Amino acid sequence: MSTGILIFLGIFLFGALAIVGYFITIYNGLISLKENIKKSWSNIDVILKQRHDELPKLISVCESYAEFEHGVLDRLMKAREKYFKARGVTKKSEASNEITAALQGIFALAENYPDLKTNKNFMQLQERISHLEETLADRREFYNDSVNNFNIRIKQIPDVLVAGMLNYQDEEMFKVSQKEREDVKINIKIPKFS
Repeated sequence: MSTGILIFLGIFLFGALAIVGYFITIYNGLISLKENIKKSWSNIDVILKQRHDELPKLISVCESYAEFEHGVLDRLMKAREKYFKARGVTKKSEASNEITAALQGIFALAENYPDLKTNKNFMQLQERISHLEETLADRREFYNDSVNNFNIRIKQIPDVLVAGMLNYQDEEMFKVSQKEREDVKINIKIPKFS
């Protein structure tokens, strides 16, 4: 074989290896992003499960106050049950939003019950659940960042070609319900001075 043919074959082989290497790099990057989404959702699910497990204790403490509005507790129990039965990110996020709204109602209503508000168990549970809610907010933000990065990458050239071969579609972000977007109405009674 002549030197020219060997050089041509070497360049061709190097080019083919570079293209395959580039394809592998894109493939691995997309797989990493996809798995990161799964991991970040699993992290959210762990916190949701912890909150789910704490709710019966909170309900029990609130029920010990006979005059406490049971409609609010029923709403929380139904939301908790809905979360337990939910499958998939969308349904679990909807159920989680309902639990958050119900918890806000309970904590706001507790202000009307001084004995409940000063109950040590209630205060500990309120603090624990508030901490879980803060942690959830952080994890939801990380999840949405992961989804956003993935959704951007699968639309960029040349990643779109590999994403098409893998049949990757946009992932859905964790959404806040319309009710949670509304302004909170606060009624403050200002004492009259004489």
